[in-house]
Amino acid sequence: MSLSTYDGYACVPYVHDHKSIEVKDSWAESKSVESMYFVTATFSDDSKPYFPSHANHYLLAKFNDYKITSDMEKYVTEKTGFVFTANNEIFERDVDGLMNFVSVYYLEYSKSDEDISDLATVVSKNDQVRKVTTGNLMAYSAQPPKFTFPYGDNIVVLEVSSKKSHQSVNKYCEQTRRNVCRKGITMNSLVGLSILEKLK
Repeated sequence: MSLSTYDGYACVPYVHDHKSIEVKDSWAESKSVESMYFVTATFSDDSKPYFPSHANHYLLAKFNDYKITSDMEKYVTEKTGFVFTANNEIFERDVDGLMNFVSVYYLEYSKSDEDISDLATVVSKNDQVRKVTTGNLMAYSAQPPKFTFPYGDNIVVLEVSSKKSHQSVNKYCEQTRRNVCRKGITMNSLVGLSILEKLK
């Protein structure tokens, strides 16, 4: 059952400079930020042409208020930052282990209710996935990309909780993606975010 939601994720490039530290301190104090993580980002070959100035490390904030997008505008850098706003929660459940991976995908075609139902059925079989949402992508960069990302309204975000290695979880998510594609739903990987440290 899909539920309307007002949360999402914000990703700011972390390069150990004054701006990075400033946004980290700001989010640590913000009531809009539920949790914050230091992550490594692995972009897919399909998504790299759209985001050539992506960073390797990001601050990842799980937010509950769209006001955080104004922070993104203040901290624009040459490296691309992202906001994934969730508009529908597909499911959420208790899973053993702490969240250690966030996998972001995009659908090549508009999502019908039947597609989302099929997607939910397939993904729910991956017992490491604790939450699935669909939503939108906004990118922020002082260096505009050559190509416009055309799938920003068809984003799917999986939160994964596991005690296994990031590499193992990533393979598990890739198998889940393939299983979704076998249902006739073209779901491509955008970026995998491996959580290195919980900061809040």
